[in-house]
Amino acid sequence: MRSLLVIAFAALGCLAFVPRLSNTIERVRWLAGCWEAKDARRSVYEQWTVPHAHSMLGTGRTIRGDSLVEYELTVLRERGERLAYEAHPSGRASTTFLSTLVSDSAVTFENLQHDFPQKVGYERHGADSLVAWISGPRGAVTRKIVFPYKRVACE
Repeated sequence: MRSLLVIAFAALGCLAFVPRLSNTIERVRWLAGCWEAKDARRSVYEQWTVPHAHSMLGTGRTIRGDSLVEYELTVLRERGERLAYEAHPSGRASTTFLSTLVSDSAVTFENLQHDFPQKVGYERHGADSLVAWISGPRGAVTRKIVFPYKRVACE
């Protein structure tokens, strides 16, 4: 019986040294690179750095014609057991969203205290396709805006 306890505690001790990848920044490494979503009204570009120092940096810009109409700087970093998405949109006050889902192909962030959006998400569809979205209440309705990105060369 005593030897079984020793083996059990040894096994538990070994588990402490297994790297935890569940919600680390490495789980969303697939986000790194340059992405473009175009439609008849606008072009939206995002660029994400590779993970380094438990963080990633993102920049985004929306172009209509030849004019910059919106931009956003984003810091994605580990915060305890979750990832934090810190958005700095077009020079306005920053907002932090915390992860509610982190996987090898999707990540979702939420801040229910924020007006709009309250949720931000990214879903990988193969190596060169990504769907990003924001959602939340707008008056009495929940609104969702989808950005179907394709990987593009970083200039």
